[in-house]
Amino acid sequence: MKTDIVYRLSGGVYLNITNKCPCSCAFCIRSNGEAVGDAKRLWFETEPTVDDIKKAVDEFDFDGVKEAVFCGYGEPTNAYDNLIETAKYIKNKYPDIKLRLNTNGLSDLINEKPTAKELCSVLDSISVSLNDVTSEKYDKITRNIFPGRAFEAMLDFTKECVKYCGDVRMTVVDVIPKEDIEKAREICESCGAKFRVRSFVK
Repeated sequence: MKTDIVYRLSGGVYLNITNKCPCSCAFCIRSNGEAVGDAKRLWFETEPTVDDIKKAVDEFDFDGVKEAVFCGYGEPTNAYDNLIETAKYIKNKYPDIKLRLNTNGLSDLINEKPTAKELCSVLDSISVSLNDVTSEKYDKITRNIFPGRAFEAMLDFTKECVKYCGDVRMTVVDVIPKEDIEKAREICESCGAKFRVRSFVK
């Protein structure tokens, strides 16, 4: 079965460019099935090349689309070069479409270099999953491959994005206690980002 690269969900358009991710979050939507939205399948047998992604963009009807979001069954910055090149390609082809990245904020650790400035040069909006309020809790809920380092790296990445992008937000899922949601709001504000609570999708 063909794997979807561009798909629609709740009226939005999303780009699924990799299945790789340094986290295995307890609440991750991809543990629920093969796909979401109008996609039939979001799991890749082979990771897509940038040419595969561009072909999917060319074949998709973007008429009336105001925003496209890099968010699928993986962490988009795990395919960093493809992400940057695809964003440039879409911007050149559809200059009026806003581009957003939904990310776990671990791009600098994944790619072993600072990435916020370059990402913000090709994207209009960055949404970082804060997930929890301490390093220990964050590691427990995200089950990431950088324990003890991931939480601070995610916060530093967010602060850097705020320097270069006018629309940066941090999110938590409403599976954490209410008092932690308020602590998360304070952390978000200290980073200079906007705050949003997402509903857990079963």
